[in-house]
Amino acid sequence: MTTILILASLVYGSILIGTVYFTRATTRRVVGSLAGGVAVATVGLAVEKLAHAQGWWRYTSEDTPVGPLAIYPFLVIAFAFLALIGWRLMRRFAWRGLVVFLVVLAVVGAARDYLISGTLMGLIVFAAGAWLVVIDGLLWAGLTALAIAVMRAVSGPARGDRLARRAGDPL
Repeated sequence: MTTILILASLVYGSILIGTVYFTRATTRRVVGSLAGGVAVATVGLAVEKLAHAQGWWRYTSEDTPVGPLAIYPFLVIAFAFLALIGWRLMRRFAWRGLVVFLVVLAVVGAARDYLISGTLMGLIVFAAGAWLVVIDGLLWAGLTALAIAVMRAVSGPARGDRLARRAGDPL
C-alpha cells in the first residue's frame, strides 16, 4: 500500500503543479494552500482514529487506529490543489461556486473512496450502511472547506489576491 500511496503522491504532486500554473497562484497562495493541506492531514489523523474506534473503516495493509504514514503527505498535496481550485472558483463565482464545488466534491470523493480505493483496489474496507457514504461525503466537503479556510487565513481572501500572470499573458 505504501508504494501505491507514494506513486499517488507523485501523480497528485504533478496535478498540484499543474493547478498552481493554471490557477496563476502566487507563492503566498501556494504556501497557504499547503498550510491548508497540513491542517487537513492533522485533522485527518483524528478522523482516522475516530473511524477506526467506531468500526467505520479500516485499511487492509495494517490494523492501526490511523492510516499508513504515507497517506498523510498525500493528503497535504491533494487538499492543497483542491484548496487552489476552490479559491479560483470563489474568485470567479463567489460563494455559490464554492458551494457547488463542495457538493460535487462530496459526491465524487465518496464515490472514489468506495469504488476505487475500496472495491477496485481493496485498500480500505468500509462498514456496511449508506450513512457511512454520507459521512464520507461530508468529510470530503468539510475537510476541503477547512483547507480553503486555512489558505484564506494565511493568504487573504480570494478577491484580494493579485494573479501571478497578467490577463494578456499566454498560458
